[in-house]
Amino acid sequence: MKHILIIEDDRDIAELERDYLQLNGYKAEIEQDGLEGMKKAVTGSYDVVVVDLMLPKKDGYEIIKEIRKTQEIPIIVVSAKNEDIDKIRGLDFGADDYLTKPFSPAELTARIKAHIKRYERLRGHMKAYEVLQYKGLEIDTASHKIFVNTKEVQLTTKEYELLLFLASNPNIVFSKERIFDTIWSDEYCGDTATVAVHIQKIRKKIERDPANPEYIETLWGAGYRFNPM
Repeated sequence: MKHILIIEDDRDIAELERDYLQLNGYKAEIEQDGLEGMKKAVTGSYDVVVVDLMLPKKDGYEIIKEIRKTQEIPIIVVSAKNEDIDKIRGLDFGADDYLTKPFSPAELTARIKAHIKRYERLRGHMKAYEVLQYKGLEIDTASHKIFVNTKEVQLTTKEYELLLFLASNPNIVFSKERIFDTIWSDEYCGDTATVAVHIQKIRKKIERDPANPEYIETLWGAGYRFNPM
């Protein structure tokens, strides 16, 4: 049974989420305090973390950042903040998805299911040991680790999927629409702008000069291409 941690200080919302998840076969646990929620989230005991941004003691951004230091499990933000800057910041900190309140518990459950399925598929693929090596860049699919000039860098699940997709298809140009459909499918009710956000985040982590990328090239009006150098 998959175990979901809900970090939400609004008891009514948290209990609605928990009850609906339990009806759908998940084990769900609530934590209303941001600090305590963060302590639980980093234990490795959960398959998905659902986190609000505005919490007492520790906000959602800090919690996401702390989880991402050690884990790549799906993180879904639920928040009353509906500005694009808040969504982008949440994704930039390492969240995989963003739901704006109010939302239906059915939608949350559907997204959790989709993220778990994708995460498990990704982990399953990594069982077939393979290391992709390019000049200065190494992608170890067995351990889900990325190395730049032998130094390990931390990528979120979506960042890893996106980089692996491009690096597995070098010199092929993919449109933002194609990348969005491949990496996010129907699990994220956003738009192709999230592709550019994630590309930017990856470049900051793997490129020597993110403003003049060597690995992930932009072809204006066409999309992105991985340059094996």
